[in-house]
Amino acid sequence: MPEGPELHLASQFVNEACRGLVFGGCVEKSPISRNPEVPFESSAYYISASARGKELRLTLSPLPGAQPPQEPLALIFHFGMSGSFQLAPSNALPPHAHLRFYTAPPGPQLTLCFVDIRRFGHWELTGEWQPGRGPCVLLEYEQFRPCPSRENVLRNLADKVFDRPICEALLDQRFFNGIGNYLRAEILYRLRIPPFEKARTVLEALKQHRLSPKLTLSQKIKAKLQNPDLLELCHSVPKEVVQLGGSWTSGTQRIIRPQARPLPGHEGYGEAFLSKQQPSSLRVPASKTQKSPQSLRKGRGEGEGPTQVGLPEHFPLEMEGAPPNGAFQKERMAARAEVTCGKEGCPGNLQPGV
Repeated sequence: MPEGPELHLASQFVNEACRGLVFGGCVEKSPISRNPEVPFESSAYYISASARGKELRLTLSPLPGAQPPQEPLALIFHFGMSGSFQLAPSNALPPHAHLRFYTAPPGPQLTLCFVDIRRFGHWELTGEWQPGRGPCVLLEYEQFRPCPSRENVLRNLADKVFDRPICEALLDQRFFNGIGNYLRAEILYRLRIPPFEKARTVLEALKQHRLSPKLTLSQKIKAKLQNPDLLELCHSVPKEVVQLGGSWTSGTQRIIRPQARPLPGHEGYGEAFLSKQQPSSLRVPASKTQKSPQSLRKGRGEGEGPTQVGLPEHFPLEMEGAPPNGAFQKERMAARAEVTCGKEGCPGNLQPGV
C-alpha cells in the first residue's frame, strides 16, 4: 500500500518524466471510474506534482497563449491500495489507467496515466490539502518533531486516540501524516516497543527524555543518531525509503515488475523459491549436521521423484504445472496391498478390491 515515501517518489517521478513535455487537449477519465470528471481543456499545458503525507497534488498549468484561456487546475490524489503514475505511449496504455493526460503534437504521443488496479484510489478537484491531516513526517519535520512548543503530537497527548495501542495511534493521519502499515511495523521493531502498549504511555516518556547539558553539540548529535526516539524514527525511516527509491522511477513507469520466475513443478522453481526467501548475501553454508533437502526427501522414501530444492516440508506437492499425485497414490496403495504380516485376518493380506 503506498505510504508517505511512495507518494513522495511518485511526485518526483511525475516531475522528472514530464519535464519538457507539453500536454494538450482534454483530460480523459475511464468510464468505469466513479471519480469525478476533470473539467480542464487547454491546447498546451505543463504538469507538475508535489506530495504531502499520503496526498499528491498534480498541477495543470496552461502555457501563455494557450486556448481556450484557462486558469491552472490542481488535483489532489489519494493512492488507496494500488495507485501509481505511469508514462506510456498513447497506443499502448497500461490496464486500469483511470485518468489520462495526453501530450500535444508534434512528436509521438505519450500519456501520463493514473493507474489503480484495485480502484480504491481517488482524486479531488479542490486542489487543497486535506485540512484534518497533521504535518508531513517527511517534509515538515520541524513542525512534527518534539520541540520546545510540543507541537502536534506531544501537546495533544490528551486526545482519546492515544488511549489506543501505539500500533493504532501511529496510523492516525492527524498526528502521523504519511505513516502506514509497514512504516509503523519497522519503527516499533527498531525500538523494541510492544505494538499493543498504550500510546500515551510510550509518548509521555519522550517528555522526560533530556540530553545532558554538559554534552557538546557534536556529542548531542551523535547521541541522537545512535539512539533515536519514536518521533525521530517517524522521520528517518521514511527518509531511508526515499533514499532507496531509485528503482521506483526506472524507465517510464514508477513500479518495476518482478522478474519472471519458473512456475511450480518446473526446473529451477526450488532455487527461485529459496532465493526469494533468503537473499544471497545473507545465506550461510549448511552445517555438517544439517541434512540437505535431497537427503531428507530420500530419507522419507520418496524415491527419485522431481527434486524441489529449498521448499519447506509443508509446501503442497500438488500445484499448477506439477505432475499429478494420482500415479504416486496408486503405487502406494498397491504397495500397501502387497504387504503381509503373516497373521490371519490382517488387513495387509487383503487384495485390492476385496
